[in-house]
Amino acid sequence: MLRTGRLPSAQSVSEAGIAFETLDPLYEKCRSYDTFTDAAVREIRRTAKGVNLCYCVDGGVTEDRIAGILLSGPDAEAIEGAPKSAQAAVRAGLSLCYQAVSAYELSRGKLALPLVVYDLSDRELAGDVKLALAEKFGDEAPACFVSEKGAKKIPLYEADRQDTYGERTALVLYEQPLLTRKRFDLDDLMEILRRLRAPDGCPWDRAQSHGSIRINAIEEAYELVDAIDCGDPDKMREESGDVIMQAAFHTLLEEERANFTMTDVLTEVCEKLITRHTHVFGQDRASDDKSALTVWEKNKMTEKGQKTFSDAVNDVPQCFPALLRAQKICKRMGKGGWNFNRFEAHEKKLGEELAELRAAYEAGDRAGIAEELGDVLMVAAHIGRLVGADCEQALLDAVKKNVARYNAWEKLVLADGKDVNALTEDEWSDYYRRAKENVRAD
Repeated sequence: MLRTGRLPSAQSVSEAGIAFETLDPLYEKCRSYDTFTDAAVREIRRTAKGVNLCYCVDGGVTEDRIAGILLSGPDAEAIEGAPKSAQAAVRAGLSLCYQAVSAYELSRGKLALPLVVYDLSDRELAGDVKLALAEKFGDEAPACFVSEKGAKKIPLYEADRQDTYGERTALVLYEQPLLTRKRFDLDDLMEILRRLRAPDGCPWDRAQSHGSIRINAIEEAYELVDAIDCGDPDKMREESGDVIMQAAFHTLLEEERANFTMTDVLTEVCEKLITRHTHVFGQDRASDDKSALTVWEKNKMTEKGQKTFSDAVNDVPQCFPALLRAQKICKRMGKGGWNFNRFEAHEKKLGEELAELRAAYEAGDRAGIAEELGDVLMVAAHIGRLVGADCEQALLDAVKKNVARYNAWEKLVLADGKDVNALTEDEWSDYYRRAKENVRAD
């Protein structure tokens, strides 16, 4: 049984007087390479019942997925041949280490340079390969197009503009020096940061520590949030990169101390995503976002060794903005029984705290004022949890709204030639009403 009868190797089998069949008719019937693979395995196993069958591929056994599947079963033996990828590599001038992958299998693995892509059988497939590789390496990546006509150096974007394609056609991509690349990945980022931290690198980068750049992580995170709020994809892309760079820099500082590496960081976050999503990767079930969050929180407490809800409450970072930390603590306390689910109860409590705040204010008790104001804000955070609103975002939206109203209010006052600090109460209220209407209309 031959993988294909369209190559000179099939003629060699015929000249040797060996009877054979090919999988070409089956290939023509299948809509995708995956369905062809499944059908081919079934056909070969059916034909092999009761007989000794030799399934032949052009090139190496390890280059054919069908052969790999057959070898995973019983009573199969491999007789290796010369890999197509090795032939293409030699013709393109590669030596030593390189990665080889079939054009049909390009989406199944992680790609690295130098790279040999074989089985480039037609122009349409070459176009798919070009697009996939351009996304990772750039459309001008240096390449070599290898066919029966010879080896020809081309930029990657010309991979689907050649005259000849077939089972022996391959595309070879060469290694690119760092400074000539148009596309980069996380490994490249770490390499650049190591270069900056090297003895002959950047004096500023060499001088930094966790503490000296701590605030940068906060600033970059806020800039990313601002880009999200603005709905600006270009800004989101830029700021996402800055956030990742901050994490990479802190990781490098610990790599230099032999404490952990980027692989350790990525391993931990991947393991966390798997073990906390047991409703996706395990036996738990979640029918909606709320039940999914419940599963997540349960798994999180288990992983962190939190035996009580107090452990979870105490785990909320102290560096969070106060209102954000307050609401997060309220949520965790709510899951642990500190849960007043009636709005009226919170409304009553808010009234009590406001009365205590007023009493402290009228008494001129500065310490008491601060304490009672904190209690008022904490009740507000509890209310936010109860009604399902994000307190931090709600306050940011309120600030934005008030700034807009003030701008409109001041504009109206100044347009009438008046002093904003010399208005009567009625004038102030009238301007405020008009400003409110203007902002609402916008």
